[in-house]
Amino acid sequence: MEQTQGNLKVKVQQFGSFLSGMIMPNIGAFIAWGILTALFIPTGWFPNEQLNEITGPTITYLLPILIGFTGGRLVYDIRGGVVGAMVTMGVITGAEIPMFLGAMIVGPTGAYCIKKFDELVDGKIKPGFEMLVNNFSSGILSSILAIIAFLIVGPAVEVLNNFLATGVGFLVENSLLPLASIFVEPAKVLFLNNAINHGVISPIAIEQAAETGRSVLFLLESNPGPGLGILLAYTIFGRGSAKQTAPGAIIIHFLGGIHEIYFPYILMKPVLILSAIGGGMAGVMTFSLFNAGLVVPASPGSIFAILAMTPRDGYVGVLAGIIVATIVSFAISAVVLKTSKATNNTIEDASEKASALKGRKTIVPEVQSSFSSAEKFSDTVETLAHTKKIIFACDAGMGSSAMGASVLRNKVKKAGLSIEVVNSAIAQLPEDADIVVTHKDLTSRAKEKLPKAYHVSVDNFLSSDRYDELVEKLSVVKTSV
Repeated sequence: MEQTQGNLKVKVQQFGSFLSGMIMPNIGAFIAWGILTALFIPTGWFPNEQLNEITGPTITYLLPILIGFTGGRLVYDIRGGVVGAMVTMGVITGAEIPMFLGAMIVGPTGAYCIKKFDELVDGKIKPGFEMLVNNFSSGILSSILAIIAFLIVGPAVEVLNNFLATGVGFLVENSLLPLASIFVEPAKVLFLNNAINHGVISPIAIEQAAETGRSVLFLLESNPGPGLGILLAYTIFGRGSAKQTAPGAIIIHFLGGIHEIYFPYILMKPVLILSAIGGGMAGVMTFSLFNAGLVVPASPGSIFAILAMTPRDGYVGVLAGIIVATIVSFAISAVVLKTSKATNNTIEDASEKASALKGRKTIVPEVQSSFSSAEKFSDTVETLAHTKKIIFACDAGMGSSAMGASVLRNKVKKAGLSIEVVNSAIAQLPEDADIVVTHKDLTSRAKEKLPKAYHVSVDNFLSSDRYDELVEKLSVVKTSV
């Protein structure tokens, strides 16, 4: 039963990662549209009817086409991206609302169809006709799929989108939207937020923002208040290294917008999920009272990004919601931390284990003990000895992985090791990765993607013990082999 639940969680994570893989690379374009909207709409900072003409075509055509192209490229590289973009044009013209959800459907679907066609004719094309067949096959298939998207998919997605929007409207009108935090906050901690955020929330929120100039839905997941309250409570009432690292985590979470930094603090003491839910609900309730919202997604969820995407007349409501969420989350967390007994399930565990690994004689046996055969151990030593690339991977490849890669890169450099350290999304892990570092909740997906790589799991992105341990292993093995 537990294995089935674990597999389901991995599948949902993979689905969410794929959705975020279509959205995250295009966040810059969304921000550009948000800036233009905030500046030049009639209620913006500098209303300008002429410049505001940029915003309409951008949200109607450019952004969905970028999503469709990116989704197609994820499935079948550039060829898939081109087909995905063309099919997206069909779904755009087949509906009267921004087709973000439609682009996320037809873009990858079009790429999958051309991929299967290429596999079908592989080896059957006469020499000299490859380019002709490739170009005409993608063109003919794109036109057929664009017609289908125009006639069927576009109207169907519009009906679905209107249904979802009606459901959200019902929650807002009946003051039930805060209940969404019951699902959103646990999903964030389990790295399932992308499936909810990019699959359902963002498409509806973008449509709302296009009509009204803002949407509170953009704040459901990006509100830093719940996480900030938990980290503040750890800073004051925490113990050991959790207390010591919490202030640094606050800076990364609140200013840098990398919310994944506080997930391990909840996983150490799972009852703190009530703090996140309580803070999230209080924040959403406050946002609703002030009719607050953002013009585009705030990604990453930094306070700077949130304020930059806030409408001119919305700062009071947005700041009030964040402050209220922080206070409620802090209050609940403080009670939990002050009344709970100390356990071994802390960030200090990693420090205590790493402290025993001193010198060459203790490191190599530890590596060997994690493998059941001499052959596996030999393969691992071989991998470590010839490591050229380390990948720090997270769900989207832009938040926690960028931070972790930066920390690890500095340590590798100080150790004098000539090893490349970069960050990546799990779904796009390069085949030439020798070592893959991930959060423990994402390691199973990374192993599924690159089973032959050497995998390292971390509990806390700020805890350098695992990084020090890896660098020490690499140093010892490289000088021993």
